[in-house]
Amino acid sequence: MAATDFPAEIRALRATLETIRAVSDPAALRDKIERLSAEASAPDLWDDPEKAQGVTSALSAAQSELERTSRLGHRIDDLETLLELAAEEDDADSLAEAETELAAIRKDMGELEVRTLLAGEYDQRDAVVTIRAGAGGVDAADFAEMLLRMYLRWAERHGYPTKVMDTSYAEEAGLKSATFEVKAPYAYGTLSVEAGTHRLVRISPFDNQGRRQTSFAAVEVIPLIEQTDHVEVPETDIRIDVFRSSGPGGQSVNTTDSAVRITHLPTGIVVSMQDEKSQIQNRAAAMRVLQSRLLLQRQSEENAKKKELAGDVKASWGDQMRSYVLQPYQMVKDLRTEHEVGNPAAVFDGDIDGFIESGIRWRRGQVPAA
Repeated sequence: MAATDFPAEIRALRATLETIRAVSDPAALRDKIERLSAEASAPDLWDDPEKAQGVTSALSAAQSELERTSRLGHRIDDLETLLELAAEEDDADSLAEAETELAAIRKDMGELEVRTLLAGEYDQRDAVVTIRAGAGGVDAADFAEMLLRMYLRWAERHGYPTKVMDTSYAEEAGLKSATFEVKAPYAYGTLSVEAGTHRLVRISPFDNQGRRQTSFAAVEVIPLIEQTDHVEVPETDIRIDVFRSSGPGGQSVNTTDSAVRITHLPTGIVVSMQDEKSQIQNRAAAMRVLQSRLLLQRQSEENAKKKELAGDVKASWGDQMRSYVLQPYQMVKDLRTEHEVGNPAAVFDGDIDGFIESGIRWRRGQVPAA
């Protein structure tokens, strides 16, 4: 194996870091941190807990982003120093340590580079993800539950707080649908590439003849609404129904009619919430998700109009974006990026960063990472 050309590698890392800095704009980040720090120090900040949480979260995210870029620069400097010492002393152990650190810096640099591609209007927002069982009967409902676990495990791996806001259980097994929130910087931009139709091929555990079954589930990802978005929803445009929260098999979870279903009459969008303990809390949560969906719909309509005016008739995201095959072979493949792995068990356990990163690069017209 050829020896690593460390000087060339370090030059490449520094060039990539400069590109990242140009996009992330450290000076603007410092100004943002200064402004948010002043807001966070205001004595009346916690008079409005929701606003206070937004300020402190934004401050933490900005500080973390600036720190990551600075830390990578220091690590490259340290790597260069380590190599100089290894060369002076002809130390094989130090060279091996440098190889390990080079690989680690490459990985972290790649993740940070992907983050710079998230420049959409709502990419920095928290995400609300809804999974719905599609064609395939009980297997599709089971698949929807597998996907819910996959995304929750992915968030857990990264330390991102999640909150399951609504679940509708299927009669035999699995879920008809589930909605959950991911609270993390760039959660929407990151997870938005997961939106679409997912396909599962396996020997059905629900078929007593052991036949192979294909089933589908749909994933919807929307940015969480903020108070500054001003999406007006007239009371005359909605219908509100209340009902009792329920668990698997219809078992009562709440003895009061605290669950809320809001139907937006002009569009037919339906949002249900049953996670909170009171009807008022569930109604507020459902309204935020409804406003988020209306906001995203408005943005989609605007983008479609722009494409129409520009004469762009190229198809965008296809209905089927990823296949999970468990039989007759083991493979998970994204049909847009061609990214694939041969370990579905790891994927269903939340190891989906490779798919997300290649999806983000694909969306921005770049070659997916190898």
